[in-house]
Amino acid sequence: MVSRVRVWLNRTYAENVFFMDQLRRNPSDRAVEIHATHGDPDSPVLAAADTAELEPEGLSPAAYVEYALTQCERRGIDVFVPRLHQSAIVAHRADFEAAGTALLAPPPEAVAVFEDKVVAYQAVESIGVPVPPWWRARDADELLIAVEELERLGHRACFKPASGAGGVGFRMITREPFSLSQLKGFPSPEVPLDQVLESLRRAEEPVDWLVMPRLEQPEVSVDCLTGSDNRIRLAIGRTKHGRRRGFTLHERWLEPARRIAEGFGLHHLSNIQFRMLGDRPVLMDVNTRPAGGLHQLSLCGVNVPWAAVRLALGDDPGEIGPPFLGQDYAVVSAPRPLLPVTVPRQRTGPATVTGTLDALPAPATTVEARAASGALQ
Repeated sequence: MVSRVRVWLNRTYAENVFFMDQLRRNPSDRAVEIHATHGDPDSPVLAAADTAELEPEGLSPAAYVEYALTQCERRGIDVFVPRLHQSAIVAHRADFEAAGTALLAPPPEAVAVFEDKVVAYQAVESIGVPVPPWWRARDADELLIAVEELERLGHRACFKPASGAGGVGFRMITREPFSLSQLKGFPSPEVPLDQVLESLRRAEEPVDWLVMPRLEQPEVSVDCLTGSDNRIRLAIGRTKHGRRRGFTLHERWLEPARRIAEGFGLHHLSNIQFRMLGDRPVLMDVNTRPAGGLHQLSLCGVNVPWAAVRLALGDDPGEIGPPFLGQDYAVVSAPRPLLPVTVPRQRTGPATVTGTLDALPAPATTVEARAASGALQ
């Protein structure tokens, strides 16, 4: 009898409830049990898991590694998919392997390259992948120089943190003064340049921003599955143009993504994002983790989370090509159950309070689990 596979996701995106669903519906018909931890008791991933715990707050990266090793040993984790403190965790891969746990994450050298977007842009440019013009800004003077140079080149300037995930901290620069028009409708990412400069000059804490031109649509996210031999097993592009989403296997997107994933050893799951600068694709971002929208590839007839778990366990799925490309689609919200807010329900055993959330199916409380990429709930 084939044993179950025990998978742990730590402090992950709400969309990964769908990642968990796909693991359970795997084409190998293998039993999968999922453990989830999070800092938010209302995260839907806790309710979707077979067992769940609230994570301790305030742990240093080193202390979090110790916590993670304890979780793996106590819970009998076969495959750990780390998001929080990924770089510290992968530096201790040998310790996790000694505990019987495979890490579904790249090696530390690859993670280090893409933690800092400036380092990442320099690295991928050195292997011939196009990147947009960029500047690093740590104060008002550096920001102003970058904005003026971009405007001289005919671009709209924007900035985002040099390190960070999703669209957190992304803003577009405008020369228009703040006015009532900016208080109408939904909040905008536009910020007046004079206000940003004034805030920087008054700020007591430093900033570290990447300043670059506003890139145009379409946005294409290439989901890659790469083996420890640095060879791609799967690469499929997900396209985004306004509300419309779709899929692509066009080499203008896949070839540079393969070059990055294989060239830097982005083992297991990664997500490489491109946008347009004029008439050519340029790199926007590289994520060394599964993308929140990875489950959307099920519309192409592939179960990528399960293929990744197989690869992590040493069961190479070989090269995977989608049997078809799904039709265009839009992303909508859907309700997901949450855990009770009172006494945690236990998965097995007597009804005692242990401080953990070993979850059974929860009551009819719901949450909108947004499947938009990067929306951390």
